[in-house]
Amino acid sequence: MTKPYYNSENCDVYYVEEKNVVLVIWKRYCELDAYRASLNCALKIIKEHPGCNYVADMRSGFEDNPLDTKWVADYFMPKAKEFGCKIIYFIIDKNNSLKEELEGQEKDSAALLEFKYIFAIEEISLF
Repeated sequence: MTKPYYNSENCDVYYVEEKNVVLVIWKRYCELDAYRASLNCALKIIKEHPGCNYVADMRSGFEDNPLDTKWVADYFMPKAKEFGCKIIYFIIDKNNSLKEELEGQEKDSAALLEFKYIFAIEEISLF
């Protein structure tokens, strides 16, 4: 993988050219400005690459602050769609330990974007 566009103690954000996706790999819990900075970087990448989709590696597992969940539904998802994103991929662990959290995000934004649950980024080429 190439050098991250954004790197912090909380997550890394990459553009994966061969799949035309922005990949956010969450490492640990963060909230508010720290959380939103990574997603704003992801939006910038989506805007710069037509048809770019979003992939969140959720295997480190944490539930969002309710304020961030609302921000994702009210700001991030509409902007991602506006910038050309069509699919949100969640890379989950085998137990889908964040099932309720992710299904809540999907429910809030299903009218805007398609959601897919996968176990590895390699699965994206199968769709």
